[in-house]
Amino acid sequence: MTLPTRIEWEVGAGLAAIAGLGAFGLWLALRKRPTSEELERRRRDFLVQSGRLVDGMLLDTYEVEGEDGRTLTFFMFNYGIGGVKYECSQDITNMTEVVDAKRVQLGFPCSVRYQPGNPQNSIVVAEHWSGLRAGLAVLPDFDEPESHETSSLHQDNA
Repeated sequence: MTLPTRIEWEVGAGLAAIAGLGAFGLWLALRKRPTSEELERRRRDFLVQSGRLVDGMLLDTYEVEGEDGRTLTFFMFNYGIGGVKYECSQDITNMTEVVDAKRVQLGFPCSVRYQPGNPQNSIVVAEHWSGLRAGLAVLPDFDEPESHETSSLHQDNA
């Protein structure tokens, strides 16, 4: 049995490296790249899982024509973090099963999820979460309290 010489080891290692680089290059060329819609959904999922919540205000919904000719629908909202005001928009075109832009009440408060290290990365709605509110909170009327609620407040110390 003869041992391989140094040259044979170098040639073998070089061929293995070339084959590995070729396989990696082939994988890069043939892999399926995510579409822009898939990337946006991943961003929303990431913010739902790890984003922080802050109160914001829903300012407007608007539509623009995309490069491919279809109409895109956006929410415009603002919020503040640490004294800094942010005004952002979110594309909701592909989220018609989650939110109807025509039924959203503008000027109402909303909850915003944002990425702590990158606060301009934010959303108002996602597939399994919504920061939209149905309306403003209605506080109960305390002008005429019920008798059983106030009976404990008016005790005589006699």
